[in-house]
Amino acid sequence: MTIDELSDYGMDRMADDEISGFLSSQSVGVLGLPTENVPVMRPLFFWYDGESQIYFLYVIGPESQKEDLSDRADAARFLVYNVDTPFMWTSVLLTGPISDVPESEREQVQDAMEMQWRPDLFERAGTSETTKLYQLQIEDQVGIAHRGLPPAFDTDSSETQSE
Repeated sequence: MTIDELSDYGMDRMADDEISGFLSSQSVGVLGLPTENVPVMRPLFFWYDGESQIYFLYVIGPESQKEDLSDRADAARFLVYNVDTPFMWTSVLLTGPISDVPESEREQVQDAMEMQWRPDLFERAGTSETTKLYQLQIEDQVGIAHRGLPPAFDTDSSETQSE
């Protein structure tokens, strides 16, 4: 079924301004990077610039698969979601090219980043470990939201059955 067909069950496609508002209120998602077999997926903290870029701060080890795959990828996907209840959830899928932020732009971007929450590990790593800043240029975005009980959900039938 398509998203439009699922509207009878309470799911709706999100408008661009709703997607932007949602991304601005979140800080964690799942990055999918292509490989020869199956994609590699990593949960990451992110910062959204409010327009068309998502930024990630990587802590880089000596053999970082995430760094290697990001450097080789033509495009990546990033999923941001929030689930309050089975009938109240939001999901946004972003697609676009991923690249490292040039050193000349890194300080300006990091000054603008206002992460809502991130582990202390990133604060300490930023001063003692090798880090690299990446950006995903959003070329395609799809958002869906389920905002309550489906219209066809019949609460009266469950009460009748229990009597």
